[in-house]
Amino acid sequence: MPSNAPVNAPGPFYVDENCIDCDLCHETAPGLFARNEDEGRSVVVRPPADDAELELYREAAEACPVEAIREDD
Repeated sequence: MPSNAPVNAPGPFYVDENCIDCDLCHETAPGLFARNEDEGRSVVVRPPADDAELELYREAAEACPVEAIREDD
């Protein structure tokens, strides 16, 4: 049976497999991240919509204790 757990949205913003689901990204940039309970980690559910959200995303990435929040150029 297929899972309905959220996955990283397509695009350059994502959370890699190193995530420990510490909740910091959810607190820093609410609405951009969700929990994938099946994998025990967070994922990016949508890209930042504006400069303010992009700043919050990057703040979450900088604060991530395992550097799992990524952005491809």
